[in-house]
Amino acid sequence: MAESVRIDKWLWAVRVFKTRSQATEACKKGRVVIEDLPVKPSREVHPGEVVKVRKPPLTISLKVLAVADKRMSAKLAVDFVEDVTPPEELEVLEMQKQMNWISRDRGAGRPTKRERRKLDDFFDF
Repeated sequence: MAESVRIDKWLWAVRVFKTRSQATEACKKGRVVIEDLPVKPSREVHPGEVVKVRKPPLTISLKVLAVADKRMSAKLAVDFVEDVTPPEELEVLEMQKQMNWISRDRGAGRPTKRERRKLDDFFDF
């Protein structure tokens, strides 16, 4: 196996992105960072490097354990990558999930009396 591989190919191979095009686009938009510098899709990645991928609302930190240039099953992908995302980032994601159900769809109108009572009970007004 090679000592290095393109970052877009590696992100696709270890299943961070569903398609290689999505991985390439994320690199072009500056959402993939290595050593605090945004990288181009052609940047070579080596074992031991930490790759940060911004997928709103959180930034995922991944340590490269080994390089792979072909897509593999999720069971095999864990041998090539280690998730080193700080717990604070994961808490932000949990908070986002909790707050998501409170928001209303645009155009849903005013809450009904029943919905308002449920919100009041939830927030203890």
